[in-house]
Amino acid sequence: MEEHTPQKSWFSRNWPWVVPLGGCLTLIIIFFVFLGSVIFGVSQAFTNSTPYQDALVKAQEDEYIVQMLGEPIETNGIMSGSLLFENNEGSVDISIPIKGPEGEARIYIVGIKQNDKWTYSELYVIIDETNEQVDLLWGEGQKNE
Repeated sequence: MEEHTPQKSWFSRNWPWVVPLGGCLTLIIIFFVFLGSVIFGVSQAFTNSTPYQDALVKAQEDEYIVQMLGEPIETNGIMSGSLLFENNEGSVDISIPIKGPEGEARIYIVGIKQNDKWTYSELYVIIDETNEQVDLLWGEGQKNE
């Protein structure tokens, strides 16, 4: 007569490496979910900001930029720079990549916020293909340097 010993379950045989590996993978997944939510939150703060919206609208309404890039003009990647504001004061120094069917460019914005109003000292687009700078503040009585 043959003696039959019950076989251990897969988890019983493999728990010494499954538990640590599973715990590490869980921590890694939680870290990346947290990191992704932070990046998404910061990105949303930038794209919902008044300077970002002002600059994008001005670029989309400028006839020369529309002629060079085509329509529709939309953002193209991750912006860079700094945007600080608290209560009624703040500052902005950012660049936003944009694109159209005919080409790509980058919007540059420099300004300050005082008494809940943004004033831009620089707001221009540099077209990638020609390296041409197009001033978006021209004719608005803003100081351009």
